[in-house]
Amino acid sequence: MAEPPATKVYHDGCPGCAMEQRKEEHKGIPYKEFLFVAITTLASSLPISSLFPFLYFMVSLISMHSIQFHETYILQKILNAFPSLQQIRDLHIARTEEDIGFYAGFLGASYMIGRGFASILWGMVADRIGRKPVIIFSIFAVIVLNTLFGLSVKYWMAVTTRFLLGALNGLLAPIKAYSIEVCRAEHQALGLSIVSTAWGIGLVVGPAIGGYLAQPVKQYPHLFHEKSIFGRFPYLLPCLCISLFALLVLISCIWLPETLHKHKGLETGVEAAEASTTQGSAESHKKSLFRNWPLMSSIITYCVFSLHDTAYSEIFSLWTVSDRKYGGLSFSSKDVGQVLAVAGASLLVYQLFIYRWVDKILGPINSTRIASVLSIPIIAAYPFMTHLSGIRLGVALYSAAMIKSVLAITIITGTSLLQNKAVPQGQRGAANGIATTAMSLFKAVAPAGAGVLFSWAQKRQHAAFFPGDQMVFLLLNLTEVIGLMLTFKPFLAVPQQYK
Repeated sequence: MAEPPATKVYHDGCPGCAMEQRKEEHKGIPYKEFLFVAITTLASSLPISSLFPFLYFMVSLISMHSIQFHETYILQKILNAFPSLQQIRDLHIARTEEDIGFYAGFLGASYMIGRGFASILWGMVADRIGRKPVIIFSIFAVIVLNTLFGLSVKYWMAVTTRFLLGALNGLLAPIKAYSIEVCRAEHQALGLSIVSTAWGIGLVVGPAIGGYLAQPVKQYPHLFHEKSIFGRFPYLLPCLCISLFALLVLISCIWLPETLHKHKGLETGVEAAEASTTQGSAESHKKSLFRNWPLMSSIITYCVFSLHDTAYSEIFSLWTVSDRKYGGLSFSSKDVGQVLAVAGASLLVYQLFIYRWVDKILGPINSTRIASVLSIPIIAAYPFMTHLSGIRLGVALYSAAMIKSVLAITIITGTSLLQNKAVPQGQRGAANGIATTAMSLFKAVAPAGAGVLFSWAQKRQHAAFFPGDQMVFLLLNLTEVIGLMLTFKPFLAVPQQYK
């Protein structure tokens, strides 16, 4: 005889129980809560890649800010006499132009290293004291540390603030759990999709903000004076704009509802009732996540694709602004920002109007495979765009950037859905914490590896076999192929509902 379904027990004063009652009474899509999820995720992701368009300029040959006044006066006379020397940069670390990619890579990796160390800890804290306090503290960390990064005039200061930003911004794992906990089971895929969409948009819009607003005295001399604070700190403006947006998000968190149950006897109350509606039984709650191969295989696949996307973002920005003699496009940071802004707009349109049909028709596994296959020829075409100019270059580059962004978010959303469907609801928070830590470690390797690779490639630009720019994109494609291979059996164990 089948056992009767567990009766849900609600406790007065428990925010988790209040949320469960609210979901029972309102069976539609929780638009307000999803809006909170979207803007908090966006505020957290904007600083991650906003520095990519100006990394090449920030990591310097000579620091204009670390020399004495009389040295500045002499140097300025030299610059006036020799305009070709105006490419001098700002943080006094790279000795030659070929070394810029090396140091830029380690600066870009510092955020992910910090996040990799702290993600599991923040997941544990969120499970103990609640999702809302961790989310609020993470947004506050963005406001403070992202602003301090914009004020950096030394390489060590830039690396330190980025590392601390990654370590103290513990939002990603709790927000994934939160996006599921604020909605009914039939809307959980939509909740996760909102997280990945907002995160992806932030990673695209962030560089656009950096590209348009970095070095405002140089880009907009009629609006900003050389002796203003933005002349003294040429990368403060984009960081400040992101921090102001994060401040607005922090204020909006006042109305953010908590979802964590704060009472005893969870195993026999709401928690037991919820477990009956998800994949797996009570025994699956006791199973170690590290022995759950559907989960672990999807996390590894997700990490490989994340490594590829992060390396691609850095290499794309470095490649577009590098000189044509090194196989680049000689773009300004503003030009790069414009390309990435258009790519971000196309990503938003795709996620709002197209992706749900792609997922419905193909499912997360097939859509991931097809997107990774289509990414390969696009990446292979980049080095040959250096032979184009004018409108032909614009059409080719903008089209490739837009399509690549769409394919990347398809892959990330698909693999993220596989992770969350591989575990019961009671284990999703811990599973997302493991995924975030693993992804952060992979993404920490990606910028450093991409920077070293780009620096090495520039020094072999005239090689007979795969010159520098072609070698960079070839290695990116090899990473994509590895990720594609991991989406097939016997490696990827498919969750039961997708068999």
